[in-house]
Amino acid sequence: MPAIRNVIFDLGGVLLDWSPQRILEELYQDAESRLAMHEAVFRHPDWRAFDRGTISENELLANLATRTGRRLDDLSALLSAIRHSLVAKDDTVAVLRRLHARGVPLYCLSDMPAPIFEFVRGRYDFFDMFRGIVVSGQVKLMKPEREVFQHLLQRFELRADETVFVDDRMPNLEGARSVGLHTIHFCDAEVCELAILAGLHAAASQTGGL
Repeated sequence: MPAIRNVIFDLGGVLLDWSPQRILEELYQDAESRLAMHEAVFRHPDWRAFDRGTISENELLANLATRTGRRLDDLSALLSAIRHSLVAKDDTVAVLRRLHARGVPLYCLSDMPAPIFEFVRGRYDFFDMFRGIVVSGQVKLMKPEREVFQHLLQRFELRADETVFVDDRMPNLEGARSVGLHTIHFCDAEVCELAILAGLHAAASQTGGL
């Protein structure tokens, strides 16, 4: 790990559980319904538009009702289940707290619809540890597009070569590297923390600190 001074965390799959398949398994008994809803919801361009903030939740629900023939209250229950499924990953949150206690500048970059983010933001106090947060549904930019990484760097006046981005998806890491960010492919909280600490120690050694 090269020398780093700032850390950017993804949310889903890193700090929060994210499993569309598990959500659908809890709501729909038969495999055919689960497959159909996976295609209609998570693999449809509307979901990415909802993530980006270019369609509202009501528009998403109306489009889903037309596309699937399901009742609006059933589809609202699905959106509620999605919100409540985003549970904190305790081991990664513990890493976040240890880094914050060391005074490491922490930031967040997530693809998430604005109303879902606001719900999750209200559930957990760990968001208070971030010096800056960028959410796709609020800025209408998404990973792995270069523009969203450039937006974060410019908004919070960060140097890419001093900053590492942690994400569980390789395309997002490739997008981050395209603007000069260092990256960590998240698979395990302990391994992630060791990599971050190595980068922090490398930076400290350059300035004679620890």
